[in-house]
Amino acid sequence: MSKHHLGEFEEIVMLTVAILYGEAYGVAIIDEMEKRLNRKVSIGSLQTVLRRLEKKGYLSSEFGEATKVRGGKRKRFFTVTNFGRQALEGAKDQRLALWNAIPAIAFNPQS
Repeated sequence: MSKHHLGEFEEIVMLTVAILYGEAYGVAIIDEMEKRLNRKVSIGSLQTVLRRLEKKGYLSSEFGEATKVRGGKRKRFFTVTNFGRQALEGAKDQRLALWNAIPAIAFNPQS
């Protein structure tokens, strides 16, 4: 078992942040996840996971410039850290090892 453990939603959030490299902020992350996965994501659950992943060292963030469109508020942009990349690679390796261990007959049972 890897020293890095990611829940499904954490993994999806991190992958989406990587996909949106340089443009990964709250609303953009939600839009991308909903478009790609056809599943609703609440801003509250996303914010909770983003904070947790940043606290674990898997993500880092920085504020962008203030804009008039946002009433002077700045967007917080997220990026995957090297530690986060290692966690994602570990999760991918674990999943692939499980997939590769399934015997062919498991999905084509002889009735």
